[in-house]
Amino acid sequence: MPAKVVDGFQTVTSPKQLIPKQLILGTAGHIDHGKTALVHALTGTDTDRLPEEQRRGMTIDIGFAQLEVGGFRIGVVDVPGHERFIRNMVAGASGIDLALLVVAADDSVMPQTREHLDILKLLGLRHGLVAITKCDLAGPDHLELVREEIAELTAGSFLDQAPVIHTSAVTGEGLDDLRSALMAVAGAAGERRPGSLFRMAVDRSFVMSGQGTVVTGSVGSGVLRVGDEVEWLPAGKIVRVRSLEAHGQRTECVGRAQRAAIGLAGVHHKEIARGHELATPGYLRPTTLLTVRLQVRRDSPLPIKHRSRVRLHIGAAEIIATVSLLSGTSVVPGESACAQLFLAGPATASCGQPFILRSVSPLATLGGGQVLAAGGGLNRPIPRRHLDRFLRIEDLAASDNALKRAGAALWFQDIEPWTNLDLCRDANIEMEAVDEILSQLRSSGDLVELPLARQRFARLHRDRAKTLGNRLAGEIRRYHEEHPLRSAMPRPLLAQALRLPGEEALIEAIIVWAVDEGLVTASALGVALREFQPKLSKRERSLLEGIVTAFEQARFQPPTPAELARKTAESQSKILQIIELAVETGRLKHLGGALYLDSDSERTLRSRVRERLKETGEITVGEIRGLLATSRKFALPFCQYLDRIRITRRKGDLRVAAGGAKLRSGP
Repeated sequence: MPAKVVDGFQTVTSPKQLIPKQLILGTAGHIDHGKTALVHALTGTDTDRLPEEQRRGMTIDIGFAQLEVGGFRIGVVDVPGHERFIRNMVAGASGIDLALLVVAADDSVMPQTREHLDILKLLGLRHGLVAITKCDLAGPDHLELVREEIAELTAGSFLDQAPVIHTSAVTGEGLDDLRSALMAVAGAAGERRPGSLFRMAVDRSFVMSGQGTVVTGSVGSGVLRVGDEVEWLPAGKIVRVRSLEAHGQRTECVGRAQRAAIGLAGVHHKEIARGHELATPGYLRPTTLLTVRLQVRRDSPLPIKHRSRVRLHIGAAEIIATVSLLSGTSVVPGESACAQLFLAGPATASCGQPFILRSVSPLATLGGGQVLAAGGGLNRPIPRRHLDRFLRIEDLAASDNALKRAGAALWFQDIEPWTNLDLCRDANIEMEAVDEILSQLRSSGDLVELPLARQRFARLHRDRAKTLGNRLAGEIRRYHEEHPLRSAMPRPLLAQALRLPGEEALIEAIIVWAVDEGLVTASALGVALREFQPKLSKRERSLLEGIVTAFEQARFQPPTPAELARKTAESQSKILQIIELAVETGRLKHLGGALYLDSDSERTLRSRVRERLKETGEITVGEIRGLLATSRKFALPFCQYLDRIRITRRKGDLRVAAGGAKLRSGP
């Protein structure tokens, strides 16, 4: 599809043309080793855009260029080398695919060379090459020494055995060789799938005449089109994409590994800053707690101690954080550990995302690592040395096993509701893989789905469901011990004891699951342990029979529990337990308050009132009193009971058939 010109910009509308083997290359190396000059010689772009950079001849902030080699369109991120601007270097290095380590021939390996390489390793880089610059300033023997130092520096790293190219931005030496080497390294790296979830860390925000707020960054994943809505984080606001540019050209969409300039509607350029992110709505969540695996660099001047304060660099953000080690009191150089980072401000991250840790003062790179969880089910402190949680965290760290990561993420989610987007973020899996992952978890039994309503389920990890079932059984067991004469624990009491969030349907779904698992039995009366039966002593059995007989003899002038307690010389609580047991076994009926009838009398009550209404269509309280040969003391509560069970309906001083339903005799 041919390009067209719109408003002076070349526009490509075909997504296939827009993203032909896109990669991001980041430079790294000591100050004044010629990174910017080399990028300029390769691309024709001077990445020192700031007046101060041009005046001082020193890169201060990250700069950008574009290079096309062998079918790859490579976005080049040029980073500063000075120690004071390491945070800008880290912001630029985040999200790159390839690294170009630059070492000057007249200086060789220097402190920032080592630090930058360690940062690249901590960020998980796997592909790159080395350029020796300023080769016009060194003789062959000195160059050989530089190569030896580079080989010693990169041994065991991702740059071990990587191409080392001699170059000079002044004479042009080695530039063609460098392009060829870049093409080979890019081919070895390959183009990563863009994924369906958009994400971009913002590294600049400014206002442009006619376009309003514009933000720039390297697209980490997904595709974005003009007119799309994205979530601006950590603000949590939805903003609309007004315009797009990729590498200086107006376009209709941008994708992974492109440098993008995004015009936004609905946000002022002073509100959005470096470190903020744009993402598919609902994908990322701001959090002040990250669970991580951290690695302390071998050359770190300090160990990382429990409760120490550090500078966290993640994406393009820099945030002060406090380290909480999950075991031990410190992590020495060269060692690793699991920890939680308590952040001074909100950040957005996802499982598997790399980060860097630097000391607060004096500034030095201590280490880095990978995010294991960013909020979600792990958005709470983990007790130190908690083995169960620690083992699940190890599963999250299993970066090559998506099924393990997904299972661990579900376990940490516990009974909180979650979406497929949450699973993508918390388990580092693509949206396209979610259905298959969930299918495998169902097949293995690790995913339990509890039906709540039509087409709605509570989705739990099997071990969480078992824990919940055991907790439910424990509450019922405690109830049985406290109420040995009750055959079942009423559902409202059980729900209150479990203190589960959400709707009543969740409690019922858990009860159904526990019944299916053989843990409990359930009836209209409540829930009981599977083998439980009320155990009555000889005295209690005699008391039960006596109480039921008392109600049968009293008919429609029944005794109260207090009266029975006085008559039997038993405590009122004991009498109530026996009465409740009789209700549960169907021998008595509870009409409300302290009013009970034996079951035969309650059936007679309903039958006689129905018959009278069938004959006359209405009935008074006085007529009910005569019909049952009782007193007004009981007749009025009987009427209220009949209203409640919808046999009658009050109409002034009369009772009529409830709802106009056809009356029938009998219960």
